[in-house]
Formats: sequence, structure tokens, C-alpha cells
Amino acid sequence: MTPATNLSTGGAPEEKPCIVNDQMGPFTVVYILIFIISLPGNLVSVWAFIRSPRAKQKSASIYLINLLVADLLLLLALPFKIMKDLGVAPWNLMVFHCQASAVTIYISLYASIAFLAFIITDRYLQECHTVRSLRLQEVGFARLLSLVVWLLLLLIMVPNMALPIKQVTEQTYLSCSSLKEDISLHWHALTVFLCTALFLNASAATLISSTLAVKKLLRSRSDPKLWANARRVAASVAAVALAYVFSFVPYHVVRTPYTLAQTKLITDCETKKRLFLGKESTLLLSVLHLCFDPLIFFYLNAPFRHTIRKLFPCLGNHAIRDAKEEAAEEMMQPATSAQQEAAC
Repeated sequence: MTPATNLSTGGAPEEKPCIVNDQMGPFTVVYILIFIISLPGNLVSVWAFIRSPRAKQKSASIYLINLLVADLLLLLALPFKIMKDLGVAPWNLMVFHCQASAVTIYISLYASIAFLAFIITDRYLQECHTVRSLRLQEVGFARLLSLVVWLLLLLIMVPNMALPIKQVTEQTYLSCSSLKEDISLHWHALTVFLCTALFLNASAATLISSTLAVKKLLRSRSDPKLWANARRVAASVAAVALAYVFSFVPYHVVRTPYTLAQTKLITDCETKKRLFLGKESTLLLSVLHLCFDPLIFFYLNAPFRHTIRKLFPCLGNHAIRDAKEEAAEEMMQPATSAQQEAAC
């Protein structure tokens, strides 16, 4: 049994290490369930996007495909976290998780935040056919914006993989922050604040787009045709925005104070434990979006939906309705566009 205190060579008592991650059993069970439930849906999504001949012809599809790539990265990294939290991973694998797969999880999460915000904004702009909005919806612009997001996240996150780590004694409950040198801890703190800034900007775009979609809906009450389109857009924007808020807002409420505990600005052990459990609970909500994203792909992308319905005939024969929906998304009638521009 490990004693509460040890004596150093000078005879002074050493403090008992503060273990914060010794209650991961319930979290691990939920992570396993999320992995099992979300894996088939995301694999089918990959197949459907590959089989959809028109999947890459719209800006919204580009953002959805990048969201799927982020989900696949998270699915690849999640088993390493599960094994570490279960305590069945060998020491080298635990260190690998702290250095690589844990960082991959956060790259995936913030990529998902960015692309969900783009999807919400693009969904609103689909019904606001101004010259400026049409330029923002060009496929080339969407690809460039997606590339910028990935490069920015890699620039911020990859140093966490490359910066030096300490050589520590093998232990059952490894805290990743205990491996970090001072420079690594400082960069980690900077990473958190930069990613929080990204989250705040994405949240602002989500809030503005959602508000404008509702405003447009209220202004369109006098025109039945515009009302139907505005209601459809407002419903889709609201659904994705609610998923965004549910998945990512609680995590960022506790992320900053938990980072202060990691950087030794908070030293009380009980406070550290509470912050860690809060961080893990809200991170679980963030990872839960893996189960919801295939539904977003299905309802927001007509070619994807048509491919899935051909794969699963039990969903019903909706080919005619899918074709009408796809045609409606592409149509831009001049008179209607002028009315919609006024509404926007």
C-alpha cells in the first residue's frame, strides 16, 4: 500500500500526489456505447458520399464532407482514450495517447465546431440570394475556407505533439499534464485560449445566422411561398444550432478553469478533481455529436439522402420528392430572388 506521505532524502515529507482520473469507469462505458453506435452511421456516411455523384458540387456539401472527416478522426482516436481510461493500455500506449491521440480528439472537436458553424451560415445564405451571399457559397471558396481551418488547427495543435515531455515513473492513473515540461504547459494553455477564441467566433456566426433566419421567417408571413421556404430554412438552422449548443457550449464553460488547474494556478486537490470530472462530463457531450452528425448529413444533403434511401428501401420510395428538393435548392428565380433579397 502506498503511504500517505514519503520521506525524501532530507527527511522532509513529500506531498501525496493528487489523482484526479481514478473515477473514469462510468465515462468509459458511455464512450464505448458512443463508439459502437456512431461507427456504423459514419461508415455508411462515407459510403454514401462516395456514391453520391453530386456530393461535391455545393458549398454545403464541402462543409458536410469536412465534418465527416473530423468525425472519422475522432473515431480513430477514441479507442486509445477508452483503453487509457479503462487502465488496460500499456505504458507506451498511455503516453502515445497523451502525445498524439488526445490532441487528435481536440483537432476533431474544433474542426467540427468550425464546420457546423459554416453549415448553419451556409444554410441561411441559401435562401438569401444576394450577389455577396452567392460568392460566399462558391465551391472554390468553401474548399479554400476548409483548407484554412485545417491548417490553422494543425498549426495550433501539432506543437502539443512535438514539444518535449518529462520522463515519469510508470503509474496506473496517468495525468497527461504531468508529462508536460513547463514550455509544453504554457503552449497547451495558449492552445486552449486560441481554440476558445475560434469557438467564440463560430458561436457568433451561429447566433447571427439563427437570428437572421428567424427574422426572415417572421418577415415572410405575408407571402405563402416565401413562408414555406423560410420555415424550412429556419427549422434546419435551428436543429443544427441546438445540436451545436448542446454539444459544445457546456464544455467551454468548464474548459478554461480546468486549464488553470493543469497549469498549476489552481492547486487544491478537491477543486482539481471537480474540474476534471466537469471537463470529462462535458467532453462526453461534445463527443456525443458523433451519433447525431449522420442525421445532419441525411437531412441537409439531398444527393446523400437519395443514396441512403436506395441502400435502405425500407425507408420508402422518396426518389421523386428528393429530386424536387434537389431542384428547389438549385433554382434561383429572378423574381423570387429579389423578394428574398429584400427579406434578408
